[in-house]
Amino acid sequence: MTDAHEMSRRRILCVFPLYAPSFATFEYAYPLTDGIRACMPPQGLLLIAAAVPHGWQVRFVDGNIAPATDEDYAWAEVVLVSGMHIQRRQIDAIRHRAHSFDRTTVLGGPSVSACPHYYPHFDYLHVGEMGDATDELFARLARDPTRPRRQVVLTTRTRRELADFPLPAYELAQLDRYLTGSIQFSSGCPYECEFCDIPALYGRQPRFKTPQQVTAELDKLLASGLRGAVYFVDDNFIAHRRAVRELLPHLIDWQKRNGYPLALSCEATLNIAKRPDILELMREALFESIFCGIETPDPDSLKAIAKQHNMMVPILEAVRTLNDYGFEVVSGIILGLDTDTAASGRGVLEFIERSNIAMLTINLLQALPRTPLWDRLERDGRLIEDEDRESNVDFLMPYDQVLAMWRDCMARAYRPEAVLARYAYQVRETYSKRIKPRRRRPSWRDVRRGLHMLRRILWEIGIRGDYRRDFWKFALPLLVRGDVEPVIRVGLMAHHLIVFARGASSGRHNASHYSSKVRMQQMAAE
Repeated sequence: MTDAHEMSRRRILCVFPLYAPSFATFEYAYPLTDGIRACMPPQGLLLIAAAVPHGWQVRFVDGNIAPATDEDYAWAEVVLVSGMHIQRRQIDAIRHRAHSFDRTTVLGGPSVSACPHYYPHFDYLHVGEMGDATDELFARLARDPTRPRRQVVLTTRTRRELADFPLPAYELAQLDRYLTGSIQFSSGCPYECEFCDIPALYGRQPRFKTPQQVTAELDKLLASGLRGAVYFVDDNFIAHRRAVRELLPHLIDWQKRNGYPLALSCEATLNIAKRPDILELMREALFESIFCGIETPDPDSLKAIAKQHNMMVPILEAVRTLNDYGFEVVSGIILGLDTDTAASGRGVLEFIERSNIAMLTINLLQALPRTPLWDRLERDGRLIEDEDRESNVDFLMPYDQVLAMWRDCMARAYRPEAVLARYAYQVRETYSKRIKPRRRRPSWRDVRRGLHMLRRILWEIGIRGDYRRDFWKFALPLLVRGDVEPVIRVGLMAHHLIVFARGASSGRHNASHYSSKVRMQQMAAE
């Protein structure tokens, strides 16, 4: 006879929704690889998958790699979903499909935590980070996994310390199908940029994991099949500088002990350029790129959006400093700010040319709930709910003029000759500054994978591509001296940027990663 303990063992299906094409998803690079289908594994859902009570069965499906099957839904008792605002339609599509199997649905993550009212039809809403709400959710499901009569909203009041987090369930993910791995060290950011919802969601007092947790996660990523690179998904890697200084020596020791198997990257505020002690340690740990939300090169605009910390060091000087340590800077740029003028687009293009930043995510301003920007625009009656628009902001400049400026910037910044010239600069002035560690000998699988990607790049871009002349101008000198790695890296990244920008400038892609505008390629559901 089945006892109560056996009856409380649940079958949990964790489903992550599909992303719409964007700068950050790199989907146009995937056909040039050996089977990569998604950018990085979702940290939050893999963390929840690891936190379920002992003995529960868990399946994980990332819709960016393959959709969940009917068999998955038939097997499950409960379907857990997480996602961002940009995935809202796909989130609800998963819910609809799960309910067609009469499965209990649970939604957590940043979108529902900011806007629970967006999701009236889920059975359970988990609002906030992992904590007492998570414990209550699991207790309820252990007692009864069937759908409640009405929606239950569980809100975290006491957050679990990051130092008490389990290792994410990386073993459930097909890590060899991702462009890069992901890992979280800290949560929260002390700054209050007007457009950012991170302080409201995760707090201004940064919290962090122990160095031992981070290196254990890196061990697990390797054991689970990850190769190549890891991105620290922290909202601001240097939000707690003392903790970062304590972490970095452990990362260095881990890299040396394992033969430098992973290149690292992160997101940080531009004032990291003022911390040479941290930069030197990051360089030794083999950090290779840093995403910095520069947003705009205009000082008055930075003050208006509460981003004054970008001016602690002159922006171009800060970028050059990071390049001198071997860090490629990736930048976020926003158009449509209240301080923008007809000349703002030209100013952005001049900044791109002078900075030689190869990859910039150029977005139209979008107001997110639980931000100072949202509150200000709501007070002023400048929020627009119109899914045919590229932004929910009533710009001070004419909408069509702002949109045309964005499309012109995209077209000019990502002309093949322009982006490949910037990458050539990065190879000369940035990549050459990186340490040359004694790395472990690549496996035959790694060699075969690299050769496959090189062959695809040379054929699809160098032979068949319509910008092959610009590609060979970049690639041939490197190939002649046997420097193959940047040809592969840049071939993948530049191709995605060029193809995406062509679609964006012609109106086939959204003008913001956060835009709710619906396009045909977004309609495929789980």
